[in-house]
Amino acid sequence: MAEDKQEEHTPRIKPIIEAADSLSLGISMVVAVLMGVGIGYLLRRWTEISWLFWVGVAIGVAAAILNVYKAYAKQHKEYEELAKEPRYAIKKQLDNKEDDEEDYGEKSY
Repeated sequence: MAEDKQEEHTPRIKPIIEAADSLSLGISMVVAVLMGVGIGYLLRRWTEISWLFWVGVAIGVAAAILNVYKAYAKQHKEYEELAKEPRYAIKKQLDNKEDDEEDYGEKSY
């Protein structure tokens, strides 16, 4: 009965949050570039130096690239953890089968 209560209290919204986190990557890229454009525009207006606008745009693009890198690193880390689980170690199984099979021609069933 205690196990039933634990199952009820497990967060069911976690997969939804993870999916939203993946979807938010595109939105965060757009927001980063727009913020960079805004920073560049403000710098240009305050200082009247026209090339500062492009500095802001570059900052926004760099922030967007950083967001993509962070998302990639997070997904790669999760993949590495998943690959360590024995039930998903298919590469070892395939390597063992290739060693057993010497003939790569047609197979008769």
